[in-house]
Amino acid sequence: MKSYTIHLIRHGITTGNLLGQYVGRTDLPLAPEGIAQLEDLKRHSAYPPAQVFYCSPLKRCLQTLQILYPGAEPTVVDGLRECDFGDWEGKTAQEIATADESFTHWVGSDEVVTPPNGESGGAFMQRVCFAFESIVQEMMRSGTSSAAIIAHGGSIMSILSAYGLPRANFYDWMTNNGCGYSLRITPGLWMRSMVAEVYETIPPRQKSAQDDERLVIDLAREAADRAFGKKEQE
Repeated sequence: MKSYTIHLIRHGITTGNLLGQYVGRTDLPLAPEGIAQLEDLKRHSAYPPAQVFYCSPLKRCLQTLQILYPGAEPTVVDGLRECDFGDWEGKTAQEIATADESFTHWVGSDEVVTPPNGESGGAFMQRVCFAFESIVQEMMRSGTSSAAIIAHGGSIMSILSAYGLPRANFYDWMTNNGCGYSLRITPGLWMRSMVAEVYETIPPRQKSAQDDERLVIDLAREAADRAFGKKEQE
């Protein structure tokens, strides 16, 4: 039976990532560090080939696609956008806490709070999952066997926590900028259970490799934890 592969790749580093800011709907381009990082990753690692390319409409994702896959013509999917952080956009946790007294209380509790004038975690998850399911359906209908999706950390975590095998929590799927995961979808299993096998990391993980972007990941995890109401683990 024919199977389908989808490669989920997170965009490169932006200034917002480096500063620990909440950046969702804000259309930031890649930072110079992000461009250099992607070029270095491409130089030392093989990115998987794909027949079609799907991309968030935001600049950081479109730029990432052109660096990793020069000349690729993306199908822009609005539903792959990052979560809208509302009034928290472009601010660090410290800046938000200074301006919003409820933020400090929320950080210390298990309460799920939607950012003021922003998007709830549930609405974000529903939007991204609908976009992903539409991509899978389009691939099966057209017979396209491989695709790359260039999106955001939150979007990728939403997809993998909903459909990925082995099962893992939302935050367990956090990945470095410019990196991601490859999925294999078998039509029969997808139709029955809507699950996809996560069979490889992008780039392929080496057991001895060091995580050069640990600081960036920690900042992103902190922002994601607060945005989706998950209390920090001790």
